[in-house]
Amino acid sequence: MPVRPILRFPHVGLRTACAPVTEFHDDLSALSTDLLDTMRAAPGVGITAAHIGVFQRLTVIELNREDGIRVYVNPEILWSSEETVRQTEGSVSMPGATEEVVRPKSIRFRYQDLSGVAHEETADGFLSVCIQHETDQLDGIFWLQRLSKLKRDRLIKKWEKSGD
Repeated sequence: MPVRPILRFPHVGLRTACAPVTEFHDDLSALSTDLLDTMRAAPGVGITAAHIGVFQRLTVIELNREDGIRVYVNPEILWSSEETVRQTEGSVSMPGATEEVVRPKSIRFRYQDLSGVAHEETADGFLSVCIQHETDQLDGIFWLQRLSKLKRDRLIKKWEKSGD
């Protein structure tokens, strides 16, 4: 499947909330394959349909090839732990820009698979962070919004100087 162009920060689409997926058919599976190929080419460990300008609640995560591909349709976080974890984050829409973000260490979430079947799971550590990061993106919250104003402004200035 084709590698799609990725929206670059500060594109307004990166602050756009995505609509729920309501139709589960071959086009959705094809889109998830395009997302996987685009994410691998970027490279990254997670990507949403919004990153390629398709504003539907679909995300693909692949922490490593051994653990396999995770596809989440309409993900929703139900519960977050009070215990937090500090993780370096970035975005396929801002290659090379990273900063530490503090997020809940564990979550409980629900989602649908590509067939529309509902699931509910828990996630911890890095997977939890990735799901929160991508769910934020689907909600129109770009990861920079999770930083302090000082860190965000410093990172944006550095990004703008890099010419990407």
